[in-house]
Amino acid sequence: MKVVSIVLWCVVGLWMAPALAQPVPGNMNVQWDAGSTDCQAHPQRRLQVHRYNQSTYILRESLCQTYEGPFIYLLIGSSRALLIDTGDVADATQMPLASTVLGLLPVVNGQRLPLLIVHTHGHLDHRSGDTQFAAAPNVTILGTDLAHVIDGFGFRQWPEDIAHIDLGGRTVDVIPTPGHYPSHVSFYDGNSGLAFTGDFFLPGRLIIDDTAADRASAVRINDFLRDRPVTYVLGGHIELNKRGQVEPQGSNWHPDEAPLPLGKDDLAQLPQVLAGFNGFYSQSGRFVMYSQARMLQVISAAGILLLIVIALSLRWWFKRRRHAHAGHP
Repeated sequence: MKVVSIVLWCVVGLWMAPALAQPVPGNMNVQWDAGSTDCQAHPQRRLQVHRYNQSTYILRESLCQTYEGPFIYLLIGSSRALLIDTGDVADATQMPLASTVLGLLPVVNGQRLPLLIVHTHGHLDHRSGDTQFAAAPNVTILGTDLAHVIDGFGFRQWPEDIAHIDLGGRTVDVIPTPGHYPSHVSFYDGNSGLAFTGDFFLPGRLIIDDTAADRASAVRINDFLRDRPVTYVLGGHIELNKRGQVEPQGSNWHPDEAPLPLGKDDLAQLPQVLAGFNGFYSQSGRFVMYSQARMLQVISAAGILLLIVIALSLRWWFKRRRHAHAGHP
């Protein structure tokens, strides 16, 4: 009986291990640069680097260099490092991303630790910096189209299964989260308890191109994280102020930005929030959701309709003018 009990407890212990593991603590006490209303008169540092803990860094490109202000994440293991996204600026003279990241990597036996570059998705503001790393030794860059994402991460059944990246003593899980982008993925680092959700979930506009896929992704990521410790959920941008209002689009000045981190409870609300999304535009609390594709379609249709109205009005006007002239000798 004792032997059975011991075996049972071992099995239960192994099953509960992900839930009981304690993440390595980190420091999220950081004030992100606010940009400027006049970036030429008041230049800002181009790249802000925050050391979350000894093996995790959060980087942000200056709002003065790009109004997107994207976040980039560096995770370091014992055998290689992982860079999540490369930002919006390709020119290394304008954004010293590669030199900064490579300078943060440990040197082991006289060689810099290998670096794997991945992306949450393929929009240019998350991968334009790839070119800076193209000639660097011991750097691998994973493509962002669906075929490269499936093959590169080793997904067997997209988007239902979870892939894994071994950094050496640190495993990062890759969770399919399409909806914003067909090959969008989110990452979970059990070492730190950090979840990296790109543009799928962030303190800002949730742009949804495929409503059904987005809703399924919200369920999938919550199912995966339910029994795992989540310290913070970190997205790709900050687009809200501290009052929950959306920052002006295209602005280089965010004087009252909301915090970057969201929580596990915030993410848990997402399936219900998305259930109320009308497929075009809706807002639920601080969650602003819209379909960029459908809005563009409506704008295009409105533009075509306006041209038709103008053409018919001109035709009517010219016809009336001709009748008016015909009635006078």
